[in-house]
Amino acid sequence: MNRYPLWKNLLTLGVVLAAIVLALPNIFGNVPAVMVSPRAGDATTLLLDQSLDVVRAAGIDGVEGKLVAGRAQLRFSDLDTQTLARDALSEAFGNRAVIAPTLVSSSPDWLTLTDPMYLGLDLRGGVHFLMQVDMDAAIDKAYATLEQDLRVLLRDERIRFRSISLDQGEVTVVLRDAAERDSAVAEIRRQHPLTELSLSDSADTFSLGYSEFALEEERTLALEKNISTLRNRVNQLGVAEPVIQRQGADRIVVQLPGVQDTTQAKVVLGATATLEYRLVYGDAADWLAAEESGRVPASSRLYTQRDTGGPILLNRRVIVSGDEIKSASSGIDSHSGSPAVFVNLDGTGANRMQRVTAENIGEPMAVVYKESNYDRIVAEDGTVSHEARVEEEVINVATIQDVLSHRFQTTGLASDEARHLSLLISAGSLSAPVYIIEERTVGPSLGKENIARGFTACVVGLLLVMGFMLWYYRFFGLLANLALMVNIVMVVAVLSLIQATLTLPGIAGVVLTVGMAVDANVLIFERIREELNRGTAVQQAIHAGYDRAVGTIADANITTLIAALVLFAFGTGAIQGFAVTLSIGIATSMFTAIIGTRALVNLRYGGRRLKTISI
Repeated sequence: MNRYPLWKNLLTLGVVLAAIVLALPNIFGNVPAVMVSPRAGDATTLLLDQSLDVVRAAGIDGVEGKLVAGRAQLRFSDLDTQTLARDALSEAFGNRAVIAPTLVSSSPDWLTLTDPMYLGLDLRGGVHFLMQVDMDAAIDKAYATLEQDLRVLLRDERIRFRSISLDQGEVTVVLRDAAERDSAVAEIRRQHPLTELSLSDSADTFSLGYSEFALEEERTLALEKNISTLRNRVNQLGVAEPVIQRQGADRIVVQLPGVQDTTQAKVVLGATATLEYRLVYGDAADWLAAEESGRVPASSRLYTQRDTGGPILLNRRVIVSGDEIKSASSGIDSHSGSPAVFVNLDGTGANRMQRVTAENIGEPMAVVYKESNYDRIVAEDGTVSHEARVEEEVINVATIQDVLSHRFQTTGLASDEARHLSLLISAGSLSAPVYIIEERTVGPSLGKENIARGFTACVVGLLLVMGFMLWYYRFFGLLANLALMVNIVMVVAVLSLIQATLTLPGIAGVVLTVGMAVDANVLIFERIREELNRGTAVQQAIHAGYDRAVGTIADANITTLIAALVLFAFGTGAIQGFAVTLSIGIATSMFTAIIGTRALVNLRYGGRRLKTISI
């Protein structure tokens, strides 16, 4: 009695050994590194050698380099050396390569199954932003897009119209021929099923707007696109292990571990700079007349030129906007020697640019630089609000000399503006403006202090629990302590395997797991004591203790697991970190307490005639 078959003992041993191997990288930890990758293609040995030469020329010794996943990886001994190397590499390569500081595992090459656990903001230090998405701007943009789509749709269907105007969330269409209204309405309903149409008393007029369901879809889409864009921008910053997640219906949490200077992060995350290409309307006399009289033709808009400060009229219809720019890089114009942004368009933008430029060779085309900023306004009652301010100016006007398509260049920007704009375009434009409503900075010294306190809490809790179990349950307490150690190793192994981010609340979950892990063994051992006190034989008592306590243990752990899953589903940030470690700890403690300790008990007592046991 109380014997496991060989396969079950080997399976238990295999699980324990696998957990040890997966957890080992956390002993070696991470080291600072810089990843160098070309703008196109994979890194070569030549790029690695050039990177090493740049770093050594900067006076940095002891650097290790190798090619990893198409990038050149340089390892350093400390963060200060990493920062010096990053600056030297950025200056040497400029826009020819992406320089990204990060942390990499210092485990030996044979131990590459997992990487060490990620450490959260509260353990490594860094910055925390809570960002508000301007949903009103997202809806305005959706309606502006609808207005332009209607113009293209009616022209393609050869339906003549007098005007298409947008006012207060409603697009009004006035047709030239009232007999065409039914066909126009039918086509719009087919291509825009989420819009709601209302027919006017006038036979040639109808209006349409988005349904409430469609508006909610637009808000959700704007939030998701902004999260994706912010991830791309953070990657451009080269921050390792960032946390970017949704909070509520219109907010985004961004945590950047290891970042201490928030200036560049704030500029890149919140910026909405982009370009628009439009045809020029009229001539200089028309521009001055529009500025002086304040009367602007319906099909045009009045702008200011950056170089002269004078007025200029541009066509309302946008040829290409930032959403259709696939990638961009900054450089120098070979003819003028001035800073330039080299733009690559997607298929839709390239086709439109090709068509418009082919039809307007010899005509001027302007480039509009748009940037959104938010002014912080404090009311008399102390409430804080943010007011959007969009700045638009024409940075370049050039005559169309030839047909343009996928790739061309734009000049008229300062060097810093060109680099900044190319970074934003490469990362993608925001679907809706965002502004920072909360900002916190956690210093690295505080992070180290949190780690030390968390480690101390784990050790003290572990020693107290192990001491009590050994004193109260003797040899069985020793077995429970061995299972407890294995349980902690398994928790670390699972966290490393799923690359979870360990935070201070996560450490609290581990500490709680230490106390809960022995709870199952306490139930089992007390059940064995009860059976022995009744005069039950030792082997039968051990068997009954494990078999009859399993139901109670399962009920208790399942209810706790449900609570942890609810915390994870509805919580955010720190609460989710606590829920993850608690859930993993519950699952691993079930294995170690029920299967692990019974395997040890069976090896020690199984199949023997016993009168007493040490419990």
